[in-house]
Amino acid sequence: MGTYAEPVEQSGGLTTGAVARRFGVAPTTLRSWDRRYGIGPAAHVGGKHRRWTAGDIAVLARMCDLTSTGLPPAEAARLARTAPATSGDRPPTMPAGLPTQRRGPRRAARTGLQLGDVRQECRGLARAALRLDADAVDALLDAAIADHGLVTAWNEVVVPTLLAVGRKWESSGERYVEVEHLLSWHVSSALRRTHTAPSGQLPGPPVLLACVPGEGHTLPLEALAAALVERGFPVRMFGAALPVEALDGAVRRMGPAAVVLWAQSRTTASRPLAQHVAGISWGVRGARRQPLVLVAGPGWAGSPVPGTVRPLALEEAIDALESMRSR
Repeated sequence: MGTYAEPVEQSGGLTTGAVARRFGVAPTTLRSWDRRYGIGPAAHVGGKHRRWTAGDIAVLARMCDLTSTGLPPAEAARLARTAPATSGDRPPTMPAGLPTQRRGPRRAARTGLQLGDVRQECRGLARAALRLDADAVDALLDAAIADHGLVTAWNEVVVPTLLAVGRKWESSGERYVEVEHLLSWHVSSALRRTHTAPSGQLPGPPVLLACVPGEGHTLPLEALAAALVERGFPVRMFGAALPVEALDGAVRRMGPAAVVLWAQSRTTASRPLAQHVAGISWGVRGARRQPLVLVAGPGWAGSPVPGTVRPLALEEAIDALESMRSR
C-alpha cells in the first residue's frame, strides 16, 4: 500500500479507515467515540467526507493512551479533549494504509508495552489488545496476514506483540492476564481462518502435530499447521498435552509422514518420548516405514535427540517438511 508523502494538513487529512489501522482501533469504535464523546474528525472534504486532521489525531492518541490504562471511555474522552497538545502528538506524516515499518522508542511508550524496534502493526495490535477491542484485533491480524503472508506476519507482528504482552503481565503482578488471553484467542482464530489450501491438499500421508504431555502452549504449533495447510500438506492437529498412549496410537493408526512434537519448556520435553516416536514403524516386513520426527520449541534446547530433527524457527520446520515431501 502507498503512503502520503506530505503532512496531514497538506493532504487534507486522513479517512477514518486509515486512522483506525494506524491506532489499532476498529472503525466502528471510532465512530462510536465520535458519536458519544466528540472524539472524531472535524474537517470536511467537498462537504461530504470527514477527514482527520493532525489536531484530531492528537486528541485520539491521548484517548487511546488513557483507555489503555483502564480509564472508562467517557472520562478518557473528557481528559483527551481538555489536555494540552504536546509536540509528540503531531505526526509529521501519516500512512494511507497499514504501514510496513515505523521506528522509534517514543511510539512504543504509548502502548504501555516495551515493544522496541518493531513493525507499526505491532503497535496497533498492542493498543487494540490493551483496550480489549476484539474487532480491531481481528481486523489487524487478518490485514497483517493478507499483506505480509502468514510466516512474516507470525514472526514480525504476532510474536513480538505476544512477547510484549507476556512481559507486561509478568512485570505487573498478574495484571493484564486478560489481555494475553484475549490476544492469544484471536491469534488462534486468525490462524484457523487461513486453513484453506489454495488448490486442495496433496495426496500422501499426513503430518501429525501435537504438544507433548503436560504442554499447553499451542499457538506456535497452530502457526505451523496453518502454514502447512496453506502449502497443501495434509495435517492432523492434536493440540495441547496429548497423552503418550494417544500419541502412540495415532502414529500407529495413521502412519504419518512426519510428527512434530512441541515443547515450550524443558520440564515438558521428553527425550525418551521423542525417541520412541521416531522408532515406531509400520507396513509390511521388508518395506516398513518410520516418521520423520521434528522436536520443536525451546524446551528441546541442549544436546540433539537421536533420530530427530530440531528446527529453530517456523521457516526451518516448513523447509524440513518440504524437503521430505520432495524426496
